[in-house]
Amino acid sequence: MTELNSEQDFLTLIDKYFPSENGHVTLGRGDDCSILRTEKDLCISKDLFLEDIHFRRSYFSAADIGYKSLAVNISDIAAMGGQPSGFALGLIVPPDLECEFWEPFFKSMSILAEQNGLILAGGDLSGGQYLGISVTVWGEPAGGRFLSRGNAEQGDVLFLHGPAGLARTGLLSLEENTAEAIRNFPQSTAHHLRPPMRVNAGIQLARSPHVKGLMDLSDGLARDLPRFLRCCEENAGADISLPESQLHEEVIRYAKSKSISASEHAFLGGEDYALFGATSAEEFTELAAAIPGLQKIGTVTADSRITLNGKEYTATGFDHFSA
Repeated sequence: MTELNSEQDFLTLIDKYFPSENGHVTLGRGDDCSILRTEKDLCISKDLFLEDIHFRRSYFSAADIGYKSLAVNISDIAAMGGQPSGFALGLIVPPDLECEFWEPFFKSMSILAEQNGLILAGGDLSGGQYLGISVTVWGEPAGGRFLSRGNAEQGDVLFLHGPAGLARTGLLSLEENTAEAIRNFPQSTAHHLRPPMRVNAGIQLARSPHVKGLMDLSDGLARDLPRFLRCCEENAGADISLPESQLHEEVIRYAKSKSISASEHAFLGGEDYALFGATSAEEFTELAAAIPGLQKIGTVTADSRITLNGKEYTATGFDHFSA
């Protein structure tokens, strides 16, 4: 195992797993700045991944943390219909973290980066009380355009690419009892720890002129749907249908064990990292046939209300700053 006694030891370990230059990054890590070459527009996003806020080391392995800290950023690029190109990495390293943590962390992150065409352009290192990862990622419009939120109109179809509520089931069950969660809700826990990336689906959606808006579903439909609607025509609302027949079996089983509504549990969601968007009603069938996994979950309405399975829904979802 590599000893990590200095900043240079970390940089040497990073160099082991990540190339420093390609056709996009012409001057890589090691200088004051990296230099990027691009002939296209870039979309850029940044996420923090902080211990005891976004993950717990009690049930996230080092490899899980390395994967997900980059994955949550790749998901933002996918939601723009973009192809990830590169990223910068910031690390806050607590003094009590064992050296054995870092090999699987970087290995897992580097595999995901390679799978998605990402190069690590640079970053920063600092000591600190808790483990923290900061990733800035950028991408190019491989689908011919970037997809922003909004632009939907009354009667348009709202769709998901990815399951609603599966990651929430994993998160809550892991918080309650890690061993039982992994045993009883294996797909839910896997979906929370290592959400699948949807870059190809995002690019396909960007290639369709009929897709009117797309976003990354990270805070759950209850929180993200109103954000989406605010970017649509004035007073836009939504009629959402999430019957149990559309939900994963583990979501239904978990909800029943808690005597709660499976549909509301899925609608609250959180950590889904699904793609959520809108398209014209006339084109949805053709779009769904071309992109496996796309499912209709509702329509845009003109009365500013949100209904779930026919009943008005007013509860709000997750917010980092809410009480």
